[in-house]
Amino acid sequence: MSDAELVLRSTRVITPEGTRAASVAVSGGTITAVLPYDAPVPGGARLEDLGDHVLLPGLVDTHVHVNDPGRTEWEGFWTATRAAAAGGITTLVDMPLNSLPPTTTVAHLRTKQQVAADKAHIDVGFWGGALPDNLKDLRPLHEAGVFGFKAFLSPSGVDEFPHLERDPLARTMAEIASFGGLLIVHAEDPRLLASAPQQPGPRYADFLASRPRDAEDSAIAQLIREAKALDARVHVLHLSSSDALPMIAEARADGVRITVETCPHYLTLTAEEVPDGASEFKCCPPIREAANQDLLWQALADGTIDCVVTDHSPSTADLKTDDFATAWGGISGLQLSLAAVWTEARRRGHGLEDVVRWMSARTAALVGLDGRKGAIAAGHDADFAVLAPDETFTVDPASLQHRNRVTAYAGKTLYGVVKSTWLRGQRIVADGGFTEPKGRLLTRTH
Repeated sequence: MSDAELVLRSTRVITPEGTRAASVAVSGGTITAVLPYDAPVPGGARLEDLGDHVLLPGLVDTHVHVNDPGRTEWEGFWTATRAAAAGGITTLVDMPLNSLPPTTTVAHLRTKQQVAADKAHIDVGFWGGALPDNLKDLRPLHEAGVFGFKAFLSPSGVDEFPHLERDPLARTMAEIASFGGLLIVHAEDPRLLASAPQQPGPRYADFLASRPRDAEDSAIAQLIREAKALDARVHVLHLSSSDALPMIAEARADGVRITVETCPHYLTLTAEEVPDGASEFKCCPPIREAANQDLLWQALADGTIDCVVTDHSPSTADLKTDDFATAWGGISGLQLSLAAVWTEARRRGHGLEDVVRWMSARTAALVGLDGRKGAIAAGHDADFAVLAPDETFTVDPASLQHRNRVTAYAGKTLYGVVKSTWLRGQRIVADGGFTEPKGRLLTRTH
């Protein structure tokens, strides 16, 4: 520790080996050692004594719609990354759609990187998009450093990002598999969605009926068949239907290279509590019943579901009308994801080590950043969140950093107050105040 510039000391440091009292030495933005709590502080090093607050690795959120450029009135890199930092997230990976242009060519990727470069408060990487007509662009995007490719099996909600039918999906998956890439998929069967009852209006029960579980189940079954045939690596986005869990577990046992995520809103909100007309709760696939939620938690505990990400999908407030059929489908969750998941996790008997595994270690591994992110360990980036896990706060939309302060958590009391957030050894958030942007743009080669 003789070369340390900074030492963070806490009675509760969450490391890959467990939670313990420790001193974490940092130099040049990198963790150099995790030492005993009472290790001497070298001369010239600054000591940050965190007391009993918990030192976590910064969270890694691999599913965020920043919408910048083109729909910056919906969000933007400045506001999205501030909200993420306020919630203890130090790395995010931006989705390829809802920006104009979408990230479907190398030129479009460069445009987005230029926009993000001086606005990012945290580290930012990028997914590429897989469309019916951009097969030739996939390998160049991979070589340019995107972390993988997103595809929809049903309409995306924006015209510039069409979904893949069965044959284009197979061709796309084969191309991505040929260079060892990752395909991440919004899995809902458009035929089953089209045949479901479509009743406009404010009743949440009608919206829920319009996005049935079997639409997810059918699309995931198709994805498994294709991935098995091609030995391709695939990832199921925002799993909502617990009915799909047995087939996912069976496919994995059969050697299919499939991983799965779910989201805070599926784990903490239930269909039974959604008021009619409250489209701040609308997302696709939808928030389902409490019994379904119990099975998602069980799958997290047994490893069938790998990780938890926000699917932060904001819009302007005027698009959140009281008609569930026409309102924008998306939930803003960056700033509140850690607290929301921790509140429910602790109620169900899980510890912060579980939350770190789901929201930091496994998400970093998903995108190949686990050599630098997602753990408090020597050689990793000195990215931290300092959490008071037993303190509570009541969600006030006016206090959120998102550009549009629409939230399904308004008025809820949550456990877990983020006291400070650190990026490569520099404190970027403390007591609600922010430094200037210090984030870097990440590529797959990192």
